[in-house]
Amino acid sequence: MLDLDPRLMLFVLVIFLSLRFLLNQMLFQPLLKYMDDRDKSIADDLQNAKEMSGNNDELNAKADTVLANAKAEANAIREKAMSEAKSLADSKIESKTKELDNKYQSYLAELSESRDELTKSLSDQMPLFKESLKTKMSNL
Repeated sequence: MLDLDPRLMLFVLVIFLSLRFLLNQMLFQPLLKYMDDRDKSIADDLQNAKEMSGNNDELNAKADTVLANAKAEANAIREKAMSEAKSLADSKIESKTKELDNKYQSYLAELSESRDELTKSLSDQMPLFKESLKTKMSNL
């Protein structure tokens, strides 16, 4: 049948306990320490991500404020430039209109003088035309 040897059982027990001690010291404790460190690192990274996310929202709000201010300032500058350009164009149009009115008035005065001269010239030439017309009528 089966023989039980107490010395062999004691030897196996000592080997088992020493192997368990060695495995605990060399494998299980470093593995558990690594897993704990990894969990701590993941928790720290999550905390940092949450802090950065809150900071990100704050920075986005600041960026939106800066953009809104820049847009308002750009609109004000554009409106100012448009009004200046419009007033400059209006003044140029007004000066050109005055210049053209002056030229038109001088042209009308010149035309009136020319008409008066033509009328005087024709009046001076009227007796000659009458004479010429009489001679032509008498020839007919």
